[in-house]
Amino acid sequence: MADLDTSLTIAVKTGKVLFGLNSTLNSAMSGKVQLVIAASNCPNKVREDLEHYCRISKIPFLVYPKTGLELGRLCGKPFVVSALAIRDPGDSDIVKKVEEGNV
Repeated sequence: MADLDTSLTIAVKTGKVLFGLNSTLNSAMSGKVQLVIAASNCPNKVREDLEHYCRISKIPFLVYPKTGLELGRLCGKPFVVSALAIRDPGDSDIVKKVEEGNV
């Protein structure tokens, strides 16, 4: 868990990350991101839509084990983050870790 948190923090600081359900959903549909993450309390319908579009676009999908409030705090945002899309992980190895199942 601490490993995932560290990798995600590095991705937010050094890469390109899109926050919010709408931009994440649109990114998953277009297939222009490397990883999609949803908070554990993300609404089921939205999570299912995200998983569906990620599967179609062959984008790794991860359910973050904490709430949107904790995910937002980890990303340095003063608001709830239900979902985010990583377009460029920067110096982070988070995409590789998720693809290998090491999270």
